[in-house]
Amino acid sequence: MTSSENDISGLMIDEAVVTAARALVRDRPRALLGLVGAPGAGKSSVSEALLDRLDDGMQVVPMDGYHLSNRELARLGRADRKGAPDTFDGAGYVSLLARLRAPQAGETVYAPGFYREIEEPIAASIAVLPDTPLVVTEGNYLLMETSPWDQVRAMLDEVWYVEVGTELREQWLVERHMSFGRSESEARAWVASTDRPNAEQIEATRSRADRIIGWDGACIRFI
Repeated sequence: MTSSENDISGLMIDEAVVTAARALVRDRPRALLGLVGAPGAGKSSVSEALLDRLDDGMQVVPMDGYHLSNRELARLGRADRKGAPDTFDGAGYVSLLARLRAPQAGETVYAPGFYREIEEPIAASIAVLPDTPLVVTEGNYLLMETSPWDQVRAMLDEVWYVEVGTELREQWLVERHMSFGRSESEARAWVASTDRPNAEQIEATRSRADRIIGWDGACIRFI
């Protein structure tokens, strides 16, 4: 586990961020908040920190649950680009957001999760209960303007961009890849060939976000 991923021990979150998240659920039966950022920016950690502060008032639904399976990526010849926009079921993700946006009365919506220990999504592994007032969905391509990603923004009440310095973010990525079995040279090669080009596409969408969150692995705050 890297310092940026799901390890929230000692992680501080500015009260203004918590207050803004709580404010989204006022006058709405359910709010959807998007967290977007480049690979390794710590979106999952920010989500978990919010979840820790908001207790049972939210559920996290990652875009990564819509990764295509490794088998399908191999069939399509895209395995060496895993994480690029066309290696996800973007249309399926949009459909999930539509269900979360307007659930049937009493409906529990089941979403897929992504599990790095097996590098695969697992269907129906996240339950969004009918009385969940805030759903936080985090991922790379929430603000892209190409189809089908261009349908995502309309489903979300706000989108916050998670920003970390490039050098630190890429170091976290190297550590993540190594923690799941790659050598350091393999990890750095993957960052250079796959993660960095994806990050450039995501960074180009920054101006479309409602707010910018900055953090260095220790404190989450608006900037």
